Amino acid sequence: MTIPSELVGAVLRSLGTGPAVATSRVVEEVSGGCIHRAFRIRGAERDLFVKWSDRSSRGMFEAEARGLEALRAAGSLRVPAVVAVAEGETCAWLALEWLDLRPLGESGCRELGERLAVMHASTASAFGWIQDNWLGTTVQENARAADWADFWRERRLLPQLRLAGAKGAAGRLLDAGFRVADALPAILAGHEPAASLLHGDLWSGNAAGTADGSPAVFDPACYHGDRETDIAMTELFGGFGRGFHEAYRSAWPMDHGYAMRRDLYNLYHVLNHFNLFGGGYGSRAEAMANRVLAAAGR
Repeated sequence: MTIPSELVGAVLRSLGTGPAVATSRVVEEVSGGCIHRAFRIRGAERDLFVKWSDRSSRGMFEAEARGLEALRAAGSLRVPAVVAVAEGETCAWLALEWLDLRPLGESGCRELGERLAVMHASTASAFGWIQDNWLGTTVQENARAADWADFWRERRLLPQLRLAGAKGAAGRLLDAGFRVADALPAILAGHEPAASLLHGDLWSGNAAGTADGSPAVFDPACYHGDRETDIAMTELFGGFGRGFHEAYRSAWPMDHGYAMRRDLYNLYHVLNHFNLFGGGYGSRAEAMANRVLAAAGR
């Protein structure tokens, strides 16, 4: 599929230029991740990264843009600036500042750990977010709550477990998962985290180094919650390196009981992967739920 000329013209107009100059700029398709297509516009003054899909994706792009703006406003990490979100006759798109990304080196990993701890110090008075957003193509519910255990049960575990049931998850997985959800007040008793600003989807594919070596993050699913959820996800699929974890913990040590909560928090993401991709994620989620129950004496 070619890049629609209407789309390129709309992006160029957002820069204050007309579609007639499209031929004087280089437009090339680049990777847009698992969900959307993307292209790069090489301009005389700046380059842009543009993600696009059908018009139904506008809400997803708007939520991503608000998350990026919140992370950028926190001022601790490099985050691509939002240029525009719009839709045309056939598609919707999100245009961002182009960043020359590269793998994080050891120093970049350490800096990411230090700066993430600073970002997590940006807090709110309640858990949740200004709107629902998306984790992949799954809606992530963010209605605010004053109690963390209640938020994690009602906005995170239960929606994923119900979706898993609708997708034919094994009874053993659902039984263990709902037992974890029922036991959450006891499992999290005594743990009273601040409502930190979170990236929300912090796996290694959503962080990278930039041209000057500093770390950048992107593709967020932001909300305010326990900072440990971001750290837990960095350990779920790996890729951040020892330096990242040492630097973060030096800046802000993990609270007692983190090892058990790591499985609790990552259960949400593994359930989401089951709901998106199926396969072995179901058995992985079941094992993770059982570890949480065993660690909590349940």
